[in-house]
Amino acid sequence: MARPDADPSRRRPLARLKRRPEFLAVAAARRKWVAPGLVLQARQRPANEAAGIDPATIRYGITASRKVGNAVARNRAKRRLRAAASEILPVAGPLGYDVVLIARHSTNERPFGDLKTDLERGLARLGGRPRTEQPEPPPS
Repeated sequence: MARPDADPSRRRPLARLKRRPEFLAVAAARRKWVAPGLVLQARQRPANEAAGIDPATIRYGITASRKVGNAVARNRAKRRLRAAASEILPVAGPLGYDVVLIARHSTNERPFGDLKTDLERGLARLGGRPRTEQPEPPPS
């Protein structure tokens, strides 16, 4: 059975952040959300910077520092984040945003479903479309 959010008409195109100044611009926006499996940074692309880029495109980048582990651990963490981003960003990502996913030490140990949930919650908090699930009511 296909996922309801897999409808191609609702998917947003993705592009990659590749140059260091692009990553630094996202960090300079100072909008971040920390989860057990990742750190999410986001910024809305200014209109003067969006020349030649489809406004609906979500650009994303992935990074993993040596704190995550050796090269094998860093590459595994980046692969896991790339897989989560390819599933979640097209359907829940904020339009016209640049997003950076930063691996944490627990990225490799975290179950993949929880990693995707971390990303969805972070996107909803930083300006993405709301999740389809109803939020839990606050405790009384």
